[in-house]
Amino acid sequence: MRDEQFSTAVLDWYDRHGRHDLPWQQGITPYRVWVSEIMLQQTQVSTVLNYFERFMASLPTVEALAAAPEDEVLHLWTGLGYYTRARNLQKTAKIIVAEYGGEFPRDVEKLTELPGIGLSTAGAIASLSMGLRAPILDGNVKRVLARFTAQEGYPGEPKVAKQLWATAERFTPHDRVNAYTQAMMDMGATLCTRSKPSCLLCPLEKGCEAHLLGLETRYPIPKPRKSIPQKRTLMPLLANAEGAILLYRRPSTGLWGGLWSLPELDALDDLEHLANQHSLVLGEQQTLPSLIHTFSHFQLAIEPWLVQVKESAHHVAEADWLWYNLATPPRLGLAAPVKKLLKRAADVLNAGVLP
Repeated sequence: MRDEQFSTAVLDWYDRHGRHDLPWQQGITPYRVWVSEIMLQQTQVSTVLNYFERFMASLPTVEALAAAPEDEVLHLWTGLGYYTRARNLQKTAKIIVAEYGGEFPRDVEKLTELPGIGLSTAGAIASLSMGLRAPILDGNVKRVLARFTAQEGYPGEPKVAKQLWATAERFTPHDRVNAYTQAMMDMGATLCTRSKPSCLLCPLEKGCEAHLLGLETRYPIPKPRKSIPQKRTLMPLLANAEGAILLYRRPSTGLWGGLWSLPELDALDDLEHLANQHSLVLGEQQTLPSLIHTFSHFQLAIEPWLVQVKESAHHVAEADWLWYNLATPPRLGLAAPVKKLLKRAADVLNAGVLP
């Protein structure tokens, strides 16, 4: 299959079967495309739909995002994970407003200089919202091209990645590049799926080397497996007389950077020190069901304890600590497991089953 036949087949399929009604395909702007592309990293379309609509309703422009409190941005991102994406969104928004007058640069290289925008995301912004010829290589497109060419080697290796980028560049047409880019992402998401590709419906079936070899699911070559270590932590949910839970803001860098979280202890014996630190008197305690949260490089085994506390008269609030009202929760960025644990605590407290 020649290069132009490849793009023609992809575009013909898109015109008949591609997705045209996704929220970020309506009223297309670089801002809307950019936010959707960042949300779609490591996240399925079905999950992103509601997040995108809510984000746009609250922060409809790059200027609004740049001016928003960080807590509001993280609150709107809560549950999507990989929170560095949200912090980089706001960093980039501030740069675009301050240095580019609120307009995204019409240049892939300049786009990649902005926080959180890699070459593929820059290509998507440039092609989808500006009509510029720019190849992309997100996870879906990578899978299509790796199978079509039966690309050997793990795509995360620089040499293999370079070969796939050359393939993406080769097949990207000069006309209708926005439709072609969307089509390639759609094909990877709906036809050329990871485990059960629909080869008989694919417009590239006759030229796909992996399909001709009967080895579709062999490609892309997976990353060599490593055992994922597990870490353990104890998270106390300290509940005051009003049923509010004590939270603290994590440092801006590192795991869950800038999000509000529960204290973390090595052992229940450390609870006394935490209570003294905040001038609290410990009361009844109850263990809650444990929770395992998986990160990209390790698993965190969380042992939660719900603890009744009384505040002393001379208690002084500390910076970066607050009482989180379960009945009327403030708009804060919460780590996903913390949000789950707060829900469990609210259920127990509302049911009045704490001993």
